Amino acid sequence: MNFNINFFNNLFRALRNKNYRLFFYGQSLSLLGTWIQQVALSWLIYSVTNSAFLLGFVMFAGQLPTFLIAPFAGVFADRYDKHKIIIITQVVSMLQAILLAIFVLTNNINISVLIILNILLGIANSFDIPTRQSFVIQMVEHKEDLPNAIALNSSIVNGSRLIGPAIAGILVASLGEGICFLINAISFVFVIISLALMKVKKEENVDHENGSILKQLKEGYHYSFGFLPIRSVILLLAAVSLFGNPYMVLLPVFAKNILNGDATTLGYLNSAVGLGALSAALY
Repeated sequence: MNFNINFFNNLFRALRNKNYRLFFYGQSLSLLGTWIQQVALSWLIYSVTNSAFLLGFVMFAGQLPTFLIAPFAGVFADRYDKHKIIIITQVVSMLQAILLAIFVLTNNINISVLIILNILLGIANSFDIPTRQSFVIQMVEHKEDLPNAIALNSSIVNGSRLIGPAIAGILVASLGEGICFLINAISFVFVIISLALMKVKKEENVDHENGSILKQLKEGYHYSFGFLPIRSVILLLAAVSLFGNPYMVLLPVFAKNILNGDATTLGYLNSAVGLGALSAALY
């Protein structure tokens, strides 16, 4: 019995850090909404356009800002308050979900609106992703808990990736995509509240005048690609992202045209990917 209690406490030891605990609970709910929206969005795009090319193009429009802006956003996050940046990106993402819900529920959705709103979300994500990942270090007061906090982050991402798409498939098939976007908008409220409740100490020894953003970006580039372990990981991730992950974009085509299914089928296909990712993360 004591072994089970100790194992459980050790497994979630990073939650003893109040700021991280708030973030963990808020992010768990928000990520569910994110995956619900992502599945509903891909099904909506293919339903509106009935084109695999336009499905890929709209998704590409959402990823392009991240590719172009994220390196600069990383430098920006090092120079300014990460806590405030994340709150702003979460609010922008919530507004994007609200706009999507309004356009769909009022039957005013079209390909142009989808592209613009996807670009807006991509811009928010380009600042949110590097800032949020580095902010974990600031949230964990007991630095020996940092590896556990990173592992828990991976677990909630993959856990929500397992549950969220299945819920999305059922909701889209029964109530439509608009409800899914509305649920995602509501889910952001929890993470925004959790961020607002945090009491974060300001980072020490941060020199905001330490050269221009371009200079810092150049230094980061030389360090990353000059250090073999980091360079290897970056190239591996680039290869997987370019040649492996794009199949996810075409899942609506497989679900509808090849498997003769509906949104529920798409949800289960995405959840299957989440099950594999969660199993690997736990292993």
